[in-house]
Amino acid sequence: MSWTGWLLFFGIVNVIHFVSTWKLYQAAGKKAWEAVIPVYNAVVLMQIINRPRWWVFLFFIPTINLIIIPIVWVETLRSFGFRSTRDTALVLLSGGLYIATKNYGSPLDYISDRSLKPRTAFGEWFSSILFAVVAATLVHNYIMQPYIIPTGSLEKTLLVGDFLFVSKFHYGSRVPMTAVSFPMVHDTLPLVKIRSYLKKPQLPYLRLPKFQEIKRNDIVVFSWPADTVRQFFVKEAGVRKPIDKKSNYVKRCVGLPGDTLEIKDGLIYINSKRTKLPERAKVQYTHTVFSEKGVSARKLKELGYKDFLRTYKVQNITQQRFNALRPYLLGTKGESIDDFRLITSSNGLPVSVVNELRLSVTEVLEREKEMTLTLAEAKKLAAEPWVDFVVRKNQTEKIPNTQFFPNALPFDWNEDNFGPIVLPKAGVTIQLNDANYPLYKKLIREYETNDFVKKQNGYVINGEATNTYTFQQDYFWMMGDNRHKSEDSRFWGFVPADHIVGKPVFIWFSIEGFTEGIKNWRIRWNRVFTTVGLEGPPKSYFPHFIVFVVLWQIVSWYRKRKKSQAT
Repeated sequence: MSWTGWLLFFGIVNVIHFVSTWKLYQAAGKKAWEAVIPVYNAVVLMQIINRPRWWVFLFFIPTINLIIIPIVWVETLRSFGFRSTRDTALVLLSGGLYIATKNYGSPLDYISDRSLKPRTAFGEWFSSILFAVVAATLVHNYIMQPYIIPTGSLEKTLLVGDFLFVSKFHYGSRVPMTAVSFPMVHDTLPLVKIRSYLKKPQLPYLRLPKFQEIKRNDIVVFSWPADTVRQFFVKEAGVRKPIDKKSNYVKRCVGLPGDTLEIKDGLIYINSKRTKLPERAKVQYTHTVFSEKGVSARKLKELGYKDFLRTYKVQNITQQRFNALRPYLLGTKGESIDDFRLITSSNGLPVSVVNELRLSVTEVLEREKEMTLTLAEAKKLAAEPWVDFVVRKNQTEKIPNTQFFPNALPFDWNEDNFGPIVLPKAGVTIQLNDANYPLYKKLIREYETNDFVKKQNGYVINGEATNTYTFQQDYFWMMGDNRHKSEDSRFWGFVPADHIVGKPVFIWFSIEGFTEGIKNWRIRWNRVFTTVGLEGPPKSYFPHFIVFVVLWQIVSWYRKRKKSQAT
């Protein structure tokens, strides 16, 4: 819905409010006309129900208003003595229209000195919960929101199992566009697994003033532009979501609006210069390690390497034993039961489990093993005497495909060799042609909501023939540090400015083995209370926090003791 539509809606609501309440205003000692002036009528109503004026501000905050407005309906009735459960239920079920029956019904008796304290313990508890939800939703939507890293696309920079605080205000808090949604959840209600919002009505895009611009190589949380997933890791028919209800992704912003980006041999070039990454960025690539004597998993683990697979040959496997091993397996291979092989992570099969199941297991010593390594790690590993050589994956052969952006033939880009591509910038005008049409058609149609048609003799935008287009917003290029294990802009393209969510600033908790079940969880104490994105090696401030808490407890104990002695 456009701003014009919302203004019209607001006007209609204001008229309904006047028609339903003007006698209530008079009974409370106010003038009837005070019920008709927009915003001012809400300020006067707060005086009538003895609530603070700042509540009016909450009427205009999406999601929050869904909580505060029904409270005001109930408070309005109670200010005139209508406190029954029936009155409360009817005003809520009627969307506030029940108030009109009192406005034109029996004589009104205004209670100016009404007690605002709940009459029952349940009422007091419920009131506290409601306002706690209001406060938490304000923080959640506009200041700071917690996230969990579920995948390894930024591995070694942000790890699977890192619990983050993401700042909404650094890049300017995005006002929720979905007008009706359940507070404190994203797109799905927990437990019942149903949609937590209504797709309509939608508020126009609006962002509060920013404190800083997105800088190149910032880690950014954004709404995944290509999202058609109702639940992650569940195969279902695709769905279309409002922008603010799309799945949240976290990647590194490697390209800014106006940049010309190109990937050559896996390395990023911006405006023809190789990009310089910050110290904390741990960019990784898939490598193959070769050794004629066999690549030893034991030696790899002794050197501190973890990101590789292990293969075991089992001679006495049964269905019962296989079921017991399932929690430790990533897959199986082999063409017969006599050649049955198990694939695990670098942790392998626990010795205790193997002994308990009385398995006859032999680890396969492979001559080559695929690993995810940084360039520095690959160089260090290649220097080991038992390693013959290490080769980095590099897709040099360019074959026309639809797998990589712009997902159209005859483009032949891939993960390691991509572009060049120009990132759109707000206000910049381009000439439309056959070469850039596949790159920008989705942007013009979907992200900037135009009717865009290609004709034999040119292009038609919103019914007008043209060969140029001026971008309405900025676009960014996001990539994971785990270059060969990241679904990012190379696959689905640009990230529009209205999809930006926030900036990760703090890791408040971190669990190793997060996806392996609670029994395998291990706290990474060295990552608890560490910052994200600053220069220098990560530093945990958890000891500082513990010292602060202890000192605070000592000070609180001393003040209580001093107060008790004084009395």
